[in-house]
Amino acid sequence: MFGMLKGLWDYRSFIVTSIKNEFVARFVRSKLGGLWMIIHPLSQVAIYALILSNVLAAKLPGIDNKYAYALYLMAGILAWNLFSEVVSRCLSIFIEQGNLMKKMRFPRIALPVIVLGSCLLNNLLLFVAVLVVFALLGHMPTMQMFWLIPLTVAVTALALGLGLVLGVLNVFVRDIGQIVPIILQVWFWFTPIVYSANIIPEDLRSYMVWNPMYSIVTAYHDVLVYQVPPQTQEIAVTAAVSVGLMLLGLFMFRRAAPEMVDSL
Repeated sequence: MFGMLKGLWDYRSFIVTSIKNEFVARFVRSKLGGLWMIIHPLSQVAIYALILSNVLAAKLPGIDNKYAYALYLMAGILAWNLFSEVVSRCLSIFIEQGNLMKKMRFPRIALPVIVLGSCLLNNLLLFVAVLVVFALLGHMPTMQMFWLIPLTVAVTALALGLGLVLGVLNVFVRDIGQIVPIILQVWFWFTPIVYSANIIPEDLRSYMVWNPMYSIVTAYHDVLVYQVPPQTQEIAVTAAVSVGLMLLGLFMFRRAAPEMVDSL
């Protein structure tokens, strides 16, 4: 573990430069550049809002804003986009960078760290855009917003741990890369992002606690939409699961790293 951390510190310039180069290269020939990272999720919010707002807006009590459903959507998608992007990119990062892993000597754990840094940068830009839209819709931020710092740590730990586990497995069993996007799509609809949890039947709602993203998305809604502190007990359980997944992912990566290079 300490060897990994030392390697990351020694190659910190490589990591920072890679994040910067990836951001620039992605939009080098685009007129709008990094704005596309904001336009895509916000257009998704607009589509859901237009289709579902009349159906679900009345089921969002406690929000004194006629754009309540749009606010609810943006808060949930802010959390989900970070989670799904980290998992999706970690899933294929070792396969995509197989040639680099064979030809260049560097700590392999730097690859998922670069992915994490890039995803956090994207999420930060989206967060700023969400705050601007919230202000335009008359929903001003409060001090509860600072809860997003530990919440972001929790969701990134969960996503990185799961992404590492799946990324290592995907090197040896390529079917993993085909089934995970389907699972993520199903997972999205089993998380109260486009609907409120209070429309779920009471006898089924108890099963939602098994979804670690349920507590995180609910906390984002509490902080950004309802402007109240999150349920710390539920977040603590999710944080514990996240730490467990992180340790498992790092253990699997450390044990499988030599075989991964041979398989690639």
